[in-house]
Amino acid sequence: MAFTPGTTALRGRLLTFLRAPQGPGDRDSYHHIADGLVVVTAGRITAVGEAANLLPTLPAGMAVEHYPDSLILPGFIDTHIHFPQTQVIASYGAQLMEWLEKYTFIEEQRYADHAHASRNARFFLDELARNGTTSAVVYGSVHPGSVKALFTEAEARGVGLVAGKVMMDRHAPNALTDTAQTSYDHSKALIGAWHGVGRQRYAVTPRFAITSTPEQLEAAGALLREHPGVYLQTHLSENHEEIRQVACLYPEAADYLDVYDRYGLLGDRSLFGHCIHVSEREMARMHETASIAVFCPTSNLFIGSGLFDRAALENPARPVRLGLATDVGGGTSYSLLRTAGEGYKVLQLRGQSWPALAAFDLMTRGNAAALGLTQEIGQIAPGRYADLVVLDASATPAMAHRREAIQGDLEEELFLLMTLGDDRAVRATYIQGQRVHDRGA
Repeated sequence: MAFTPGTTALRGRLLTFLRAPQGPGDRDSYHHIADGLVVVTAGRITAVGEAANLLPTLPAGMAVEHYPDSLILPGFIDTHIHFPQTQVIASYGAQLMEWLEKYTFIEEQRYADHAHASRNARFFLDELARNGTTSAVVYGSVHPGSVKALFTEAEARGVGLVAGKVMMDRHAPNALTDTAQTSYDHSKALIGAWHGVGRQRYAVTPRFAITSTPEQLEAAGALLREHPGVYLQTHLSENHEEIRQVACLYPEAADYLDVYDRYGLLGDRSLFGHCIHVSEREMARMHETASIAVFCPTSNLFIGSGLFDRAALENPARPVRLGLATDVGGGTSYSLLRTAGEGYKVLQLRGQSWPALAAFDLMTRGNAAALGLTQEIGQIAPGRYADLVVLDASATPAMAHRREAIQGDLEEELFLLMTLGDDRAVRATYIQGQRVHDRGA
């Protein structure tokens, strides 16, 4: 059944970010309307403003969905998540390399079965919606059918994804490896079938340097050159043992990032998950190429990989572009609210601050900017897709009790949401103006 974009209006407290906040109290970085209205026509936002001004202009009979005590924000964007790991999440007791071998590689072999991939694609997209996530950058398995199943289900729901088939031709089970040539051929076919079709976009996806031969990384670079506009996603400097193995496999490279750089994989559409243990040279090179470092706090804590250094990466002398992500299944929650809360704790351990304004900007406008998609998603503004999340800061007794003391302070309310909030705080989620999740009262 084809997806039908919505025509409706949402009324409530509106919040959208205009630029990256410079610190707490930066009121010029966002637009907040205490009683606002978002007008949606055929899935796109056509008007935003004070409810009192816009209500008289609505066409006769247009439905108005009213959320008087909730915050309406742009839908959350997840910039690094593994769709074949929905049944790997919460797997006990291992660091990265052991975790991959003991759990992940075993589970991902099941995605050769189309029925299994399709069933899990439905679960995956349901779970994103339940957590207020309306767009995501997604790893498939090595099987091209897994990505086809995901794109097919996403397009049927009107969801915009960036996704790709994992390229992996060594150091993995035989049932989970391809070759440099087959990974190129399958990726090229998927690009032709899906990139730019509806809301779908493709990401060339070498898993990481350990599981790709030089020939496969060369194939990944060729795909980027041949198809301008596609993305690149991979992993970088997540774990010390991983870094040691990369150095052994690529002794000619100056460092881990240089492995990717030698094959033309850096650029303004290249997303590198984790980036915990990157050197000054690597950060400078990421800045030069406008590459993106993706912060995955729940995963980094769960797998014991280390603490992300936001201050070093955002050094004003050579700032690196950032994204925020759940990294399920190494990550322990589909919720970007919970992810931001754990990110705050990671940065506290680094002696760094992360104001709520900065966190909410990153999970909406900031992640859209990382993808170069701010004209489509990440803000509540005319012309954007009406991908929206409605948040309830009184979702649990503990949240409601704390909120009593906040007395209308927006920044404290946002911090409450990212500290105590999760899927229970998501009252509703909209994709192109259609309500796809409703928690109920």
